[in-house]
Amino acid sequence: MNCLQHLLKEPPIVGSRSMRRPSPLNLAMVRGGSRRSNTVKTAAGASTSSTESSAMEPGSEKSDSYSTNMTQAMGAVLTYRHELGMNYNFICPDLIVGSCLQSPADVDKLREIGVKTVFCLQQDPDLEYFGVDISAIQDYCLECKDIEHCREEVRDFDAFDLRLRLPAVISKLYKLASRNGGITYIHCTAGLGRAPAVALAYMFWVLGYNLNEGHKLLQSKRPSFPKLEAIKLATADILTGLSKNCITLKWKNGSCSSVEISGLDIGWGQKIPLAYDNEKSAWFLERELPEGRYEYKYVVDGNWLCNDHEMKTNPNADGHVNNYIQVSRDDTSVEEQEMRDRLTGPDPDLTKEERQMIKEYLEQYSAE
Repeated sequence: MNCLQHLLKEPPIVGSRSMRRPSPLNLAMVRGGSRRSNTVKTAAGASTSSTESSAMEPGSEKSDSYSTNMTQAMGAVLTYRHELGMNYNFICPDLIVGSCLQSPADVDKLREIGVKTVFCLQQDPDLEYFGVDISAIQDYCLECKDIEHCREEVRDFDAFDLRLRLPAVISKLYKLASRNGGITYIHCTAGLGRAPAVALAYMFWVLGYNLNEGHKLLQSKRPSFPKLEAIKLATADILTGLSKNCITLKWKNGSCSSVEISGLDIGWGQKIPLAYDNEKSAWFLERELPEGRYEYKYVVDGNWLCNDHEMKTNPNADGHVNNYIQVSRDDTSVEEQEMRDRLTGPDPDLTKEERQMIKEYLEQYSAE
């Protein structure tokens, strides 16, 4: 097992050979900064305020589009209504998970309930899509002096990026929460994917929760879809190290004009082109990937297809099937492999010593 002298001092760089470092949701959320909400059930079972449900709000088309993309990317039916304003839930007495702040007025709403740290996971495209002026929010936090705003960006709908970013993100969160005290508000755009995942990892690594117990508590407070596999893999990466192996994927068909792959480590919203080998009359992709299981699909002349000569998943709830590959490293010791199997298994937990190692890792982590 790696000891603390192997800690990384900056986030992992994709492309290096080897790296070592420690059914539809019914959201009864708090809106507008109050711990209580006057709600009515819509026909679809969603929860909205009585005043908000009376008419279609401006900007609902963007919310519809975002919700559709989120549902497709996350594999669960998720809905976000940006036009209804900020919404959130207390997960623990000093930890809130919610949707994005939309204006400086939302800062005051959070200050009123004792929030001392606003922890934003959004990237610039997320903010631009809904027209959020993040500079105005940050400047107002500076003026207030009793609340701190911090951004640690994570790509939306991307479990792989979440896995690689979690150590740096939780390190920053841990330090801010320890320094500022009070209540910490963690948010992404909708507060349904990245934010609950970061909150759950923090509960697992720092607050002492078993991962499944923490997930159960989170779901009881705010039904959401955190990527548990990303948290498990990030935990194992810290304690056993993170290394990459080169994989080769092949599509044997010389008659098509283009072959791409979606999924793997880039997510379903992007594609990687394969290179055609004239001598072998086949398309190839070589790529270095960290340990883990990756699902993917070929896009051949615009058609999404599985390769019958590579491993395939069982059909999911919607009947979809993907190819997948399991990546392992060559130099794993028996002890490290047993630990990794335990931490990525169905009911992962940390020993007292392992959690202390992770805390020390987070305290010493530096992105500079």
